[in-house]
Amino acid sequence: MTAAVALTVAGSDPSGGAGIQADLKTFSALGVFGTSVLTALTAQNTRGVTGVHPVPAEFVGEQLRTLFDDVAVHATKLGMLGSADVVREVARVLADRPGGAVVCDPVMVATSGDRLIGEDAVDAVRSVLLPVTDLVTPNVPEAAALLDVAPATRAEELPDQATALLALGPGAVLLKGGHLGGEESVDVLATAAGVVRTRRPRVTTTATHGTGCTLSSAIAALVARDRAGAPADWAPPVEAARDYLQAALVAGESLGVGSGHGPVHHFAGWWPA
Repeated sequence: MTAAVALTVAGSDPSGGAGIQADLKTFSALGVFGTSVLTALTAQNTRGVTGVHPVPAEFVGEQLRTLFDDVAVHATKLGMLGSADVVREVARVLADRPGGAVVCDPVMVATSGDRLIGEDAVDAVRSVLLPVTDLVTPNVPEAAALLDVAPATRAEELPDQATALLALGPGAVLLKGGHLGGEESVDVLATAAGVVRTRRPRVTTTATHGTGCTLSSAIAALVARDRAGAPADWAPPVEAARDYLQAALVAGESLGVGSGHGPVHHFAGWWPA
């Protein structure tokens, strides 16, 4: 039996809490061999992003094709793609499903509020990437951008927006309600079978850097471990990934990394800070 393999296609975070670095840590923590394709360099820390240096779309495609020529990938997580050209190139390569189930975290805005994706790229995600995605995991602002509507302000609005996103072509939608506040963090999972809610107690912490990256890569890792492609039921990997993130959030501040939004503790179950 060979190792389960997951791929992350995303940007780099020098502070280690988000992007490629967070994804690879999550894969390792969940027992999956991690591979990566880089879409951009960023200059960022726990306080914000000061610059983005994109990788040309054709080289992103070359990285993907070269990897798939040699390595069997059981699940692919997509993070910050940055430009419409990169979005289209990634969608072209993944159209034949060489990387197993595709989990797309449509990264548009960092936790710090910095915009990470061009306006034309939003349309490319909507029109060409979502149809080749098995699960898309937007937060409230990202869902609003994809639907071209006002952001939800109440958890009761999430099911309708998740259903509207499902109509754009992905196999399933996990709409994350963490931006809404309240005592609980409520996410909504929409599939062809209907809509279900998943809840966790809200963690009061400043260590929120990379939460979206971590959740989507945890789902991808858990799916990769099954080696069966997109699951018929997304609820089990979503719930298990939320449990993993919850523990990482609770332990995040113990790391003491940075002076802004610090990282979650990806290895909270393995070593103490």
